[in-house]
Amino acid sequence: MNLNHIKNGRPTGSPLQVQRPSCVLSVAGSDSSGGAGIQADLKAFRAHGVPGLTVITGLTAQNSRGITHIHPTPLDNLQAQMEALDADFAIAAAKTGMLPTAEAIRAVAAFFRAGPAIRLVVDPVLIATSGASLRLEDTTQALLTELIPLASVVTPNLDEAAVLAGRELVDSDEGADILWAQFHVPFLLKGGHGSQPIVRDVLITGEGKRVFEYPRLEGEFHGTGCILSASIAAGLAKGLGLAEAVERADAFLHEAMARAIVPGKSELRYLLME
Repeated sequence: MNLNHIKNGRPTGSPLQVQRPSCVLSVAGSDSSGGAGIQADLKAFRAHGVPGLTVITGLTAQNSRGITHIHPTPLDNLQAQMEALDADFAIAAAKTGMLPTAEAIRAVAAFFRAGPAIRLVVDPVLIATSGASLRLEDTTQALLTELIPLASVVTPNLDEAAVLAGRELVDSDEGADILWAQFHVPFLLKGGHGSQPIVRDVLITGEGKRVFEYPRLEGEFHGTGCILSASIAAGLAKGLGLAEAVERADAFLHEAMARAIVPGKSELRYLLME
């Protein structure tokens, strides 16, 4: 064995080539119960084998019974988080979750407007699964005008889609048509909050519609929207096309739901990801 390149226990000569992979970014709130938000997104990124970064938009006090308090991140700190990451990492894709103020939405939109190569998944957290409303008129307007036009895909449930459309919606198919006509941005309308035995998610793009279906599982689940959008962003960061990223994310979500546990005193189920 030739040890001429070893000195004092360290390699000498040409430095090793270090691979710096593309990363995926979550811009979302912190969930103190660990089942949604930043915490769930990082678990999903890891499960998909993509390095994860975070910008925390707010701190929530919550458990399996609901959200009791939200503390928005100060705007200067929010901007500092984004600037620090942008200066050091190659961000291929990102997702947004809870954006508690209109000012936060505008700051986040400005960040992604300056980085148009980042493939952006917008999860419009207007009404939390727990029932706590995170929607104010000015934040909704900022979301509509500032952030959604930058998205590679927007992932509302039917209630959130109705808010974005400004009208009641009968089903995901109708909602997809209305939102595409309004924004000309891809939308994935989620059917998880319905009651039909088959969950029907509808993806609409400039190429038309694709439908993804899977059997409905019994029980109430926490963090499904966060995990789905994070999984789509991870797929986009790995170079997948949108339809394939959605298909894989839906399958991953369904498997994680099938392994869910009930860690709190309520019956709310938390997903396990591998």
